[in-house]
Amino acid sequence: MSDTLARPADAGGSPRSNAVVAVLALAGIVVSLMQTLVIPIVPELPKLLHASASDTIWAVTATLLAASVATPVVGRLGDMFGKRRLLLVSIVLLVAGSVVCALSDSLAPMIIGRTLQGLAAAVVPLGISIMRDVLPKERLTSSIALMSASLGVGGALGLPTAAFIADRFDWHILFWTSAALGAVAFALVLTLVPESKVRAGGRFDLIGAIGLSTALVSLLLAVSKGSTWGWTSGTTLGLFATAVVVLLAWGAYELRTSQPLVDLRTLARRQVLFTNLASVAFGFSMFAMSLVLPQLLQLPTQTGYGLGKSMLTVGLVLAPQGLVMMAMAPVSAAITKAKGPKITLMIGAVIVAAGYSLNIVLMSEVWHLILVSCIIGAGVGFAYGAMPALIMGAVPATETAAANSLNTLMRSIGTSFASALAGVILAQMTTTFGTTALPSENGFKTVMAIGAGAAVLAFVLASFLPGRRTAAVQAAPAASGPAEQAEVAGAKS
Repeated sequence: MSDTLARPADAGGSPRSNAVVAVLALAGIVVSLMQTLVIPIVPELPKLLHASASDTIWAVTATLLAASVATPVVGRLGDMFGKRRLLLVSIVLLVAGSVVCALSDSLAPMIIGRTLQGLAAAVVPLGISIMRDVLPKERLTSSIALMSASLGVGGALGLPTAAFIADRFDWHILFWTSAALGAVAFALVLTLVPESKVRAGGRFDLIGAIGLSTALVSLLLAVSKGSTWGWTSGTTLGLFATAVVVLLAWGAYELRTSQPLVDLRTLARRQVLFTNLASVAFGFSMFAMSLVLPQLLQLPTQTGYGLGKSMLTVGLVLAPQGLVMMAMAPVSAAITKAKGPKITLMIGAVIVAAGYSLNIVLMSEVWHLILVSCIIGAGVGFAYGAMPALIMGAVPATETAAANSLNTLMRSIGTSFASALAGVILAQMTTTFGTTALPSENGFKTVMAIGAGAAVLAFVLASFLPGRRTAAVQAAPAASGPAEQAEVAGAKS
């Protein structure tokens, strides 16, 4: 535990605490910027990298796969060897990946760079876990909500920024910008964020890490590439089968080993289990908007429902969503303090479902889509602020980073399945525009209805969570001496 907890000067809203929160939130924004950085240039990648479209999509897929592997593994390493240390390592990987991409003019280095960027995906769960260890209890709820909102803020602001840069400058500037922001985040974390002394210790579960990584890569590769390879192809079915078999074997091994990568018994606790299940549903629901709204904005006006706007306009339309998420962070924290994170999560689910329902009838004007994205963003802001609080209210301080990382992974899995399902729906429900088949208006409405249904499912799952008394997040106990540290390291509530 950081010495900052023990010093009265760091209580409440001290400059030191404020600096820690601001720097960690900035690091989260920088990493989430990386996720949207490449979106404006995806259609141009075959020409830019001198490769086929089917090959250049690996610049996106590689980041997804790397993030799925890194998030749980880096979270566990953070619990064992220091969360700040692993946060700095993650940012270094982000900077290195950005530089590799900035220097690339062919596919292979671009994939390598994007893979390195994906390995930085654990920054947000690590930042949330550091907050638990070094901030006073009264600052935790609001700080966690702000850190969680950084995901949406970075993504929403990153899209118009990336579109503007790609439209007016050489595309390599995108990655030089990412590298520069990463370097700034690294310097600020190194200077202003203290290291937590809460450590799990023990031996790293290498076999568990290999098993989980194999299962996740197989699953997400099948989901993300299934539409290209064919959902009934031998490759797709083989990857799904591999994921199931390896996951079952991995679970059996984790239950037997004394120091598992993921404590499945903790994972099975009602509060952790239903929070993670709700996270999958929210990840699914949030991505539906990210897929539908840009297409509606960019499709030709001659279709009768497209708005014929540029990618830069798409980014500007979606940007307010990130600001709304940030604005909702203190509101989410206030409700969590008053009623508990379960209620906050359920409110967020209701707001997201309402936003999608409204989008089904309001989709013909730009302001309609701005309104809908802001409503959905508000709901996501509520939910993302509540999820880490629920997780940390149910796990020992020595498992915080691993548990938060797994929760982040659950959202990513939901997002991946949303992408696959929405892709299938929009590919099947088409209309002919000239000689081109485009997604139909009813196809978009169907995806939005499913997004609303996923939010309702998240609401139902959240209703099974325990009430306020058992769900509140607690600050990590001070571990100033060997006896106290041993007690923290052995805590298994």
